Amino acid sequence: MNTPSRRAFLASSFAAFLAGRSTAGDPYAPFDRLMATFLVENKVPGAALAVARNGAIVYSRAFGYADRDACEVATPASLFRIASLSKPVTAVAILQLVEKGKLALDDKVLDRMPLKPLLALGAKVDERWKRITIRQCLQHTGGWDRNKSYDPIVKAWEIAKAFDMQPPVTPEHIVRYMMGQPLDFDPGARYAYSNLGYLILGRIIESITGQSYESYVKERVFAPIGISTAKLGRALLEHRAKNEVRYTDSRNGTGKCLYPPKLGETVPTVYGAMNLEAYEAHGGWIATAEEMAKFADAFHDPKRCPLLNAASIATMAARPAGNTEEAYYALGWLVRAAGTGLNHWHTGYIPGSEAILVRRFDGLSWCALFNTNDTPDRKSLSGRIDPLIHNAADAVNWG
Repeated sequence: MNTPSRRAFLASSFAAFLAGRSTAGDPYAPFDRLMATFLVENKVPGAALAVARNGAIVYSRAFGYADRDACEVATPASLFRIASLSKPVTAVAILQLVEKGKLALDDKVLDRMPLKPLLALGAKVDERWKRITIRQCLQHTGGWDRNKSYDPIVKAWEIAKAFDMQPPVTPEHIVRYMMGQPLDFDPGARYAYSNLGYLILGRIIESITGQSYESYVKERVFAPIGISTAKLGRALLEHRAKNEVRYTDSRNGTGKCLYPPKLGETVPTVYGAMNLEAYEAHGGWIATAEEMAKFADAFHDPKRCPLLNAASIATMAARPAGNTEEAYYALGWLVRAAGTGLNHWHTGYIPGSEAILVRRFDGLSWCALFNTNDTPDRKSLSGRIDPLIHNAADAVNWG
């Protein structure tokens, strides 16, 4: 008699677990069916989906495994790396400081960020740095194009060498290094997605508030809306936070570890070979799906938003000057006209995790988080599930 392998056993147990999630008469069964099918078809170990409406979480469930090898089941309390869902969080922190009169969106970043550039011998600062504004960092028009040059978040070893130090490097190291590098285009000339711009915003938040970026966001952005477990993530598996999922890189990437005590050793990308702890303001948070859905929902009623006033919320969604695209990047959010209003969304992707956050025109918000990356055919999980969640939401009788 053949004995089933551990992998086959886990797969069958996983399918059975998912199949048992839906309950007859459950008004939110369309979400259950979607997630159960999606995880099996796309070989996702674990996920969470939360939906908010009218100031309340109406659906919050987890599927599959927080840790597949340990057969640890995911729960709504499971924390996931949210990657670039961190950007709208950082944008809100900046807009709060603008509301208080401590910043202006068109302030020059060099006037608000007292850092010295790291310059090679004989090199000079690109004069265009003096023209970069806070607004341009928020809108990804600051002058950096990772497709033309590179994304400094993946250059930790090179940056550490330039500082004559061992990794890991901090966000401040990355920003100071890049202040000594030429821009890829004139500030404001065009859009090019940039993680660096958001690291700069993190440095400005620290400079203006006198707090660490993390402490300010926890106190001023998360606490007022009841978010208590979100925090900046750690790189190594042994530093995994309580209730944090275990990540699986679908591409099985490896690299040299950036963190002691394994510095320089070959490790999985998801646990030490990417400089995760310096992702911070552009992509470093871990959170639950429920917390992020709650964050998005906070802006549906501008008159009652505990984070920003109505004018700031309108500014956050405003189309950048000169942009005529159907979908555009505003201040921390992608925006598109839909129905009787606007849809706002952001996705996140790093090895081992993907995320999507949506604030829909009709008052619904949702967040889906995964502890792996990519579909079996190497497509984005977030991109594939996005229309399916819209369809599931449309199938619910909201009364």
